[in-house]
Amino acid sequence: MADNNEIPEDANEHCPGPQSDSAGKSDACAGCPNQEVCATAPKGPDPDLVAIAERMATVRHKILVLSGKGGVGKSTFSAQLSFALAGMDHQVGLLDIDICGPSIPKMLGLEGQDIHQSNLGWSPVYVESNLGVMSIGFMLPNPDEAVIWRGPRKNGIIKQFLKDVYWGELDYLVVDAPPGTSDEHISIVQFLQATGIDGAIIVTTPQEVSLIDVRKEVSFCKKVGIPVLGVVENMSGLRQPLADIKFMKVTETGEETDMTEWAMKYMRENAPEMLNLIAGTEVFDSSKGGAAKMCMDMGVPFLGKVPMDPQLCKAAEEGRSCFTDQKCGASAPALKRIIEKLVADHTVSGTMMDDGA
Repeated sequence: MADNNEIPEDANEHCPGPQSDSAGKSDACAGCPNQEVCATAPKGPDPDLVAIAERMATVRHKILVLSGKGGVGKSTFSAQLSFALAGMDHQVGLLDIDICGPSIPKMLGLEGQDIHQSNLGWSPVYVESNLGVMSIGFMLPNPDEAVIWRGPRKNGIIKQFLKDVYWGELDYLVVDAPPGTSDEHISIVQFLQATGIDGAIIVTTPQEVSLIDVRKEVSFCKKVGIPVLGVVENMSGLRQPLADIKFMKVTETGEETDMTEWAMKYMRENAPEMLNLIAGTEVFDSSKGGAAKMCMDMGVPFLGKVPMDPQLCKAAEEGRSCFTDQKCGASAPALKRIIEKLVADHTVSGTMMDDGA
């Protein structure tokens, strides 16, 4: 068995932990090489939880960002939330616990950075002096390398992030979690619950296939006692300036002819005011009411909608804030309203800086 309370690396996938009352006795322990020693080992409080509590004592607010499905824009929202909070002059930390798919380093423009150690612990990688980031992505020698870890090892690195990273004084710690309700989610709640978690923001897309999984996420939060701060409906229709749209003529056989130049010339000559319009269309089926109706049915707050914006996608790819220029004209105002509402309703009052978003 591993020293003291650590879960052994060769443990079964759903190991309850050496200090659990069911250690060596649960169904998950069957066939584990550590079963006998776990069953007979003395039990006691996990000293790592004390270390985590000491680290988290300097963090005022802890927010989890969750999603039921992958690909709904959860990490994009986490990144832009962190940029926005830092832009409000708060001290912000962004912790990426998506062990198998760590996309936060790219979305913060930090690819290729390394973690440094000091006598205080691991140092976050800083985007700005008031925005630090920690991710397993900084620890991989090759960004294309797959992280093939069982649950116990994932839980171990999450615990290490919480007890060994020196954040200093933080107003907000934003935790970007993987999709679903698996080991990582149980671990982060278990490790942080005693220190106080403000709650979770759940990100979804409008269609029912995504909302089915979001309902499970809401249920998870209720079962483990985490408040749902609200649900964000991301990719809520496509919005972009009409002048940025390509126009095509498509034949019955599928052959395409680019008509953009002709269409733009026609509008400039005959209806130039149209070029200042934002074009929009629904991408996903929201005929059953989308996230707003789901929130009403389940009794959780609805924070708002963020449209699908090609410029926001580009900002995420380039690792920059969508609030620093006028490029994300369709999405930045929506994100700004959601984040200001979140800050005002659930944590401390404040107003985002006037940055042209």
